[in-house]
Amino acid sequence: MGWRDELTELLGRAGLELVADPCVEEVVPPSVARRYVIAWEAEPTVEVALDHPDLVAELNARWHRLASEAGLLDGDGVFLVDFHGNRRGWIRVRLTDAWDLAGVFGERPGQPEFVTLSLDGDALVGATTEEYTVWLVAVDRIRERQEAIAQAAAAETEEGRAAAWEALFRGPGPTQKVLDSWASGLSLNPATPKDLRPLLLKRSSYAMYGAMPADVVDALLTDPDWDVRMRAAEYQPNVTPGQWASLIAAEREERHRWLLAMVAAERGAELPEDTCRELAADPSARVRCEAARLKGLPADLAVALATTDPDGLVRAVACPEAWPHLDDAARAALLADPHDTVRERALPLYHRDHPMPRSVYESGDVKREALESCLLERELAEHLARHGDADERRSLAHNPRLDPGLVALLAGDPDARVRWSVSIRADLTEEQRAGIPVDFDPSGHYFPLDWVMELHDDPEAMCRLAASAHPLVRRSVARARHLPPDAVARLADDEDRVVQLFLAESCDDAPAEMLLRVWQWWTGSLTSPDRPRGHPNFPRHGLLRYADDPSPRMRRLALDDPESTPDLVERLSRDPSDEVRYRAATDPRLSPVAAARLLADPHENVRHAAALHPRLPVGLLTQLLRGGGVETAARNPALPVEVIRRMVEALGGAAPVTA
Repeated sequence: MGWRDELTELLGRAGLELVADPCVEEVVPPSVARRYVIAWEAEPTVEVALDHPDLVAELNARWHRLASEAGLLDGDGVFLVDFHGNRRGWIRVRLTDAWDLAGVFGERPGQPEFVTLSLDGDALVGATTEEYTVWLVAVDRIRERQEAIAQAAAAETEEGRAAAWEALFRGPGPTQKVLDSWASGLSLNPATPKDLRPLLLKRSSYAMYGAMPADVVDALLTDPDWDVRMRAAEYQPNVTPGQWASLIAAEREERHRWLLAMVAAERGAELPEDTCRELAADPSARVRCEAARLKGLPADLAVALATTDPDGLVRAVACPEAWPHLDDAARAALLADPHDTVRERALPLYHRDHPMPRSVYESGDVKREALESCLLERELAEHLARHGDADERRSLAHNPRLDPGLVALLAGDPDARVRWSVSIRADLTEEQRAGIPVDFDPSGHYFPLDWVMELHDDPEAMCRLAASAHPLVRRSVARARHLPPDAVARLADDEDRVVQLFLAESCDDAPAEMLLRVWQWWTGSLTSPDRPRGHPNFPRHGLLRYADDPSPRMRRLALDDPESTPDLVERLSRDPSDEVRYRAATDPRLSPVAAARLLADPHENVRHAAALHPRLPVGLLTQLLRGGGVETAARNPALPVEVIRRMVEALGGAAPVTA
């Protein structure tokens, strides 16, 4: 049963009709609405004793009366509900003939925990169970109340801020979950002093990602806890060759040495030669397999592992690295090795220089992928080009040493994938490339062409390829850091908008007008999250004209204009679009009252930005540090250093006090 079916079933038991799938409603979020019901200062509108003889029916009747009076059931009767255990935000519902909120929305019938809200978000009725009674709380003028809360929070005095920081450390200590969130947030907080960061390592995995001083790394790599040593080896960015050597030499467990060797190989770590030799002579075959993958492995070690190691998998892994250093006799021995995997690795290497006959390929000892790189006898190549299956022809089309006549034959292949493989070859003229009919999906994911990337520093080649009829060639050109003006001008107006996107992400010469155009439809990628807006050529002046633009993406740009004002920040912090409000929430000119208001925004990313804002009132920030967004609050750069030190002390670390 999927989540929608489960939700429909639960609502059905409560007598509610699901009107629409859950989505972000443009009202206060459920977490804020619940505070009106469960906060210590909340007061019940109606109380019903838990020993009432007909408790559920009485609660339902009282809720219905309050909801009707508040206007929740006006119009077509649709309202919003959030209840105990719900994790999908507000849900749009309508009462059916047999409804039962008090009997379903709680841990048990008659002990309800739910909040209902009008569609405009301005009135709510909630239920919560106390020790002896059930409270029904009705609240109106929610927007007005929220504004008053924000205004009051922003009016805090210096004395009030000091008292709020002090209150953070009074009373019952934080739970372990809160402390873990403090550690994670402080690990990512730029205000956390360097001397405190090592003290966060035991509680936060985030802390390990930042570069630590050499003495701290030494301590981590010699820690009695294997998990600490392993995480340091995996994530510390500045582990030196000497530290790698000491770490590996100290490990007595085979599994630990294997994992460390694997991490070193995957990270491309430079290990001292003595350590490489130690790993290559390890009693464990899987450790020696990883040793064969090490960056900078001495050639004699690679040769020894490939030719004399008793384990076939070790010989297979070492074979490619050792091959250039082997004589004919050693190569022949690998080609005849009793281990299948060794022969599979050696055979394609041999046929990079020696033409592969048809008999060898058809023996089944060579994988199809070898057709992409091996030197093939003419008979084999022609047979595959004419009679091979589609996958074989496609692999053949990638082979850079294929006869031009066979390339031309495959260019007319009936299979679209084969023609595509031919069309991206480096040895074609652009006229030949343009003559190959290809199927191109503009929305598909394609990797840049390596051969084009290698020509990025050749202005003449870039101008020629920028005019290519092939979109993937042009996309690959657009990945260049710098391009001649003619190539930039052509690509900036390319019909394939991904070409324009790649130009915006990669090329420092991308023009301002194109960057602004791309901005209207692209929000940024994981690899280039700040482009196009973060591009040095992106326009900064003249953006105020977009302050009233119909497009939210354009309105938010108005705050980038140097002539924009705090008043505009305030105005856009109330914008109907969450995208615009998010931009305002990240603006350093945001007022404390606006930051407080946005802390109750319907959209989580806006609330997150408000919680990180350095002008968020301290009273609200300390509330978050106790619960409801703890990790984000601990990342707020406005946390005073002395407060950070006390937080670290609470984590159990000795936080040294500096002058």
